[in-house]
Amino acid sequence: MITIVDYGLGNIQAFVTVYKRLNVEVRVARDEQALRGATRIVLPGVGAFDHAMDLLQASGMREALDEMVLRDGVPVLGICVGMQILAEGSDEGRLPGLGWISGRVRALASRPEVAGLPLPHMGWNDVDPVPGEPLFAGMERDARFYFLHSFYFDCAEPAQHTAARARYGIDFSCAVRRGHIAGVQFHPEKSHHWGTGLLKNFALGA
Repeated sequence: MITIVDYGLGNIQAFVTVYKRLNVEVRVARDEQALRGATRIVLPGVGAFDHAMDLLQASGMREALDEMVLRDGVPVLGICVGMQILAEGSDEGRLPGLGWISGRVRALASRPEVAGLPLPHMGWNDVDPVPGEPLFAGMERDARFYFLHSFYFDCAEPAQHTAARARYGIDFSCAVRRGHIAGVQFHPEKSHHWGTGLLKNFALGA
């Protein structure tokens, strides 16, 4: 059962549509009761880091997510800001993140290599997965994904937790993983057959 966390951010219906098209059982959780029983969790998000953390806390699902993911080992896939809040914090705000993957979210504009490039980073970009990363299983080497962001996940242990890289002035971790906890900076729900393939891989156990 894929459960999509609806705490007020993200295009929830787009994920529901993809999974229904794939004939994968999917439901939306807007409270703790609906979240309980999930076997795989999609955590979407758009906008600002602190706003996402405020809304997640207000939803009443924050503590349940910690228990299910950290204690019970339920797999989770964070998407866009949903990936960023997996970190310990962000230069965009003051609130702590979930802290499930060591690292901090940084502004692309803070890097001199990005000077002169349009921000946000918006549009299609190549993605270079680490060998064997199951989220990208079965995809051709020229797979591309749709990005829309001004901040990136700076892994504290990139060799252990980077699942894929992309380049926009700098090489950055566009996908992260720590065991059953994963996240992607791009929008698979907007990335045509490549994004559908990634969401399918997650549903099948990636």
